[in-house]
Amino acid sequence: MISCSIGLLAYNEEKNIAQLLDSLLQQDLETVKIEQIIVVSSNSTDRTDEIVREYERKDNRISLIIQPQRKGKSSAINLFLKKAIGDVYIIESADTIPASDTIEKLAAPFADETVGMTGGRPQPVNDKKSFIGFAVWFLWYLHHKMALQSPKIGEMAAFRNIVKQIPEKSAVDEASIEAIIHDHNLSIKYIPEATIKNKGPENVADFIKQRRRIYSGHLWLAENQNYTVSSQDPGFIIRITLAELTWNPIKNLKILFTISLEVWGRFLGWWDYKIKKKNPFKWDISESTKDLKKK
Repeated sequence: MISCSIGLLAYNEEKNIAQLLDSLLQQDLETVKIEQIIVVSSNSTDRTDEIVREYERKDNRISLIIQPQRKGKSSAINLFLKKAIGDVYIIESADTIPASDTIEKLAAPFADETVGMTGGRPQPVNDKKSFIGFAVWFLWYLHHKMALQSPKIGEMAAFRNIVKQIPEKSAVDEASIEAIIHDHNLSIKYIPEATIKNKGPENVADFIKQRRRIYSGHLWLAENQNYTVSSQDPGFIIRITLAELTWNPIKNLKILFTISLEVWGRFLGWWDYKIKKKNPFKWDISESTKDLKKK
């Protein structure tokens, strides 16, 4: 039996935290045991803490850590790591929802001692009919296609308990963990059957805000941890993107729209990090990514 601790990183997640905890408590498990579910709430000002306290009273595996001041997601992850027990640690953003068998599928591969980290497939609930909804969906689809060839972890990550802390100034926490696992010469596996519902931005401003922060974070990662994830290889991205072009002019227009937003976001991220010397490890929240409806 593989034991695991789950860390949920939350900031003002009253709209989603209850259904997330319900989903974790109702997981279909065979070879995996959930020892802990730790919610790290970073200076939440809504009802997040109150809701978690209610669940804490119902199930002794659930506990709440209140971080009085927001210091970034990586800082919150380190608070979880100090309390985590078991063979495998799993971190998940509190604005996502895993499928009923996702924990089993993410943790079971650790029976193989050469496996150091696993990640599942995020599936956005955004409406693909809109331009911005398509952009969100298409980027995560490209993430999936890349991860099938070169594992790239996002939104929910499981890793062996050798990781005791990550750099607090990292704005790309999963990638920082990947770097540590890579340094231990352990494998990273992408599990596409382990699905996680998430919600991307619903407007251009939030989309750009998110993309520039992520790219700036990867520039920091390359400079400080000497690690680059597959999604930062321009040639790799271009090859996969070109393969998606069709004779459908509307779809091609949406793809070009997505590419233009990504290029602009990356330029702004480069400008932030290289010119303005900013590292957005404590970022402004994109409000339109909240209120995930379970589907």
